Amino acid sequence: MVMLPITVRKRTIGDADLPFIQAIIDDHWHCSRSAISRVLCQRWNWIQPNGRLKDMACREVMVTLERQGHLQLPPGRHNGRNEKRNRFVSSVLVDQSPVEGTLADYGPVTMTRVRNTPMEFLYNSLVHQYHYLGYRQIVGQHMKYMAFLGDRPVACIGWGSAAWAVKSRETFIGWDKPTKEKNLSLVVNNTRFLILPWVNIKCLASKILAMNARRISVDWTTIYQQPVYLLESFVEKERFLGTCYKAANWLCVGQTKGTSKKGHDHLVHGKVKDVFLYPLRKDFRERLKNGT
Repeated sequence: MVMLPITVRKRTIGDADLPFIQAIIDDHWHCSRSAISRVLCQRWNWIQPNGRLKDMACREVMVTLERQGHLQLPPGRHNGRNEKRNRFVSSVLVDQSPVEGTLADYGPVTMTRVRNTPMEFLYNSLVHQYHYLGYRQIVGQHMKYMAFLGDRPVACIGWGSAAWAVKSRETFIGWDKPTKEKNLSLVVNNTRFLILPWVNIKCLASKILAMNARRISVDWTTIYQQPVYLLESFVEKERFLGTCYKAANWLCVGQTKGTSKKGHDHLVHGKVKDVFLYPLRKDFRERLKNGT
């Protein structure tokens, strides 16, 4: 059993919290885990800046505590639902004829935010089929965009919550641990970027990055009532050179260690990644330190 306190989804749980959490679970034993997490969020007043409950994060807290032997939860009603959703994304057929040449050969690039729209299914399908990491359901705040030339989709780009611990990023910003924990939500992570494989247009990728960077903070504030001051992305060195990020004026500030965190364990996978950052304001450091 892992000793407490532990921190899950930025919430620290100690021994004193367990009786309260277990009592909530016991009082709602015949409810779904989703319903229990919503009750617990309400009791904790654990909400997003837009006023919505952090119920998905709360479920992760409960499941983590159960796996470590600290709590007992009622049986899940949809075992493996997220895994099945990730694994079985239906394929959508799209025109795969080559899109080649230069940007001048086409009309303007347009970008559409597709999350919670009928286009989201197409985004999920294309990422599932053609991105080397595939599609995964994102927990927490996130956004999805698609870029088009005319009516042809040419790219998918996704954003989610920032990585928890990145030494080179913290050094670049000038964060200590308490300040990072307070203001990490002001940074967002480029979780997916896909130029469709039949698209070959010089400078398209960097243009899409630049277009998205100009609007992401406004969109994030509209949806989550929270601004964004810095973008981050992790580029696997053995696969990619990061050329489009460099062309879009992102800064390579260091590398990861080739490890990932699972629970309290650090797993060595050997996939070293370049850390790219893109400030959205000149005063980004001041904003990220003061949280304003």
